[in-house]
Amino acid sequence: MLKVIIVGTGNVSHHLERAFSEAEDILLVGVLESRSLTSDSLLGEPPSTLEEPDVYLLAVSDDAIPTVASHFKTTKKLVVHTSGSVPLAALATIERSGVFYPLQTFSKAQAVNFKFVPIGVEAGNDFDLNILKKLAQTISDTIVEIDSEQRKTLHLAAVFVNNFTNHLYHIGHELCRGQDIPFDLLKPLIRETARKIEQFSPEASQTGPAKRNDAKTIERHLEALQSGTQREIYTILTKSIQEVHGEKL
Repeated sequence: MLKVIIVGTGNVSHHLERAFSEAEDILLVGVLESRSLTSDSLLGEPPSTLEEPDVYLLAVSDDAIPTVASHFKTTKKLVVHTSGSVPLAALATIERSGVFYPLQTFSKAQAVNFKFVPIGVEAGNDFDLNILKKLAQTISDTIVEIDSEQRKTLHLAAVFVNNFTNHLYHIGHELCRGQDIPFDLLKPLIRETARKIEQFSPEASQTGPAKRNDAKTIERHLEALQSGTQREIYTILTKSIQEVHGEKL
């Protein structure tokens, strides 16, 4: 049985705590607040009072990783972070280090089924890599060995397909609200767009006025947008689609 301590109390920590609490062959020793760490104590308790785990999971913000990791310089146990954009080298001062990256968007109010969450793992040696694979397999069906450069690119891609796409949903929501149109009318379209890429590439699935070079519709859309930022976003995305599909504005 693998013993785990999670360090951090944010969204990722919240969901990992739930997943490991329900997993077989995992003993979740505890969840520690990173701000309570000191050089000689964890949550104000002497380390000797805590059961030392096999793995410390640093589920903290990217900027906090080096500072939090500095409190684990003397441990002989495996210390890993959960960031997509921070390299393994950020834990260079740790004797045994790795990365345990769950590729998903996390909000405390929304439950996540980790079975369908890909987990990218990286470690300084094969022994520790196998530990992380075993740990990941207790909660997920998809485990991928991925190095720091690949993970950085994957995280960047995730920002485009999740964070930026969600912001486009926000713009659509605001446009609908401005004309007293229920945003729910767009939800079947959103679901179908996501469903199509289960079968086809995003390039093959592309539709709309930009792909078909419908200049009149594009002009009407730009005229309808009152926000300069929204017009800029529309123009940039239209240009990008047309570059992919061989057309120009």
